[in-house]
Amino acid sequence: MSFAEIARKLGVSESKQVVSKAAEIRRLADIQFDSSVIGVGEICKAVICLEIAAAMMDIVFDRQAAIKLSGMSEKAYNRSFNSMQNGIGIKNKLDIRELAIQFGCVRLIPLVQKGLSMFKSRFLDKLPSTRKSSTDFTRPVFNASAFYLCAKKHKARALILDKLKLIELAGTSESEFSSVCTSMMDLCFDAFGIAKEKRDGKEIKGNRELLDALPEKRAPQDGGEGSSSNDDDDDE
Repeated sequence: MSFAEIARKLGVSESKQVVSKAAEIRRLADIQFDSSVIGVGEICKAVICLEIAAAMMDIVFDRQAAIKLSGMSEKAYNRSFNSMQNGIGIKNKLDIRELAIQFGCVRLIPLVQKGLSMFKSRFLDKLPSTRKSSTDFTRPVFNASAFYLCAKKHKARALILDKLKLIELAGTSESEFSSVCTSMMDLCFDAFGIAKEKRDGKEIKGNRELLDALPEKRAPQDGGEGSSSNDDDDDE
């Protein structure tokens, strides 16, 4: 199946800019990313490149149609998409205000911003000075996790029910999303936690190991790029 035919089946063939950008991304992927490592075939690679290009240009893209055309399960497709996107150094952007509008939770904006600021400050306080300058909190998973926790705390049902959609928008995996949420809860329970969910000190101390595991030990397939420099401590 040709690249043009794949674009047509996904309804983006009329956007020459998207197709052109997708072809550019595919050439980059061929050079920088060995898709065979994660079992991605040529059709799936083309589909992913088209989705990345559409996202970069704010063009509507039918992910369910893409998953069907790729011949993979939704979970496998999402994992492959994240791995490939990270492998070629392209990052999603996930603006808090845009999320608030999309999920109908505008009232959460200041709460999310405050919680994120608190998390970043407390996280950095626990790092040695040599690692603070390389810490990068820009990865979408942080905005997404903070938004989800605030929605849960303040009972914004629309966002809670669309947790999987939020994870998809962040371009992350469920495991990474869960890890970041756990870290945020442990460090900033006062901002994100719910009283009845509070755990005892021993349990919290154990979970804080995730702070190290998140940036430095995350497997590439989980959507991380390593976090020794930019992902190493908290990957963005």
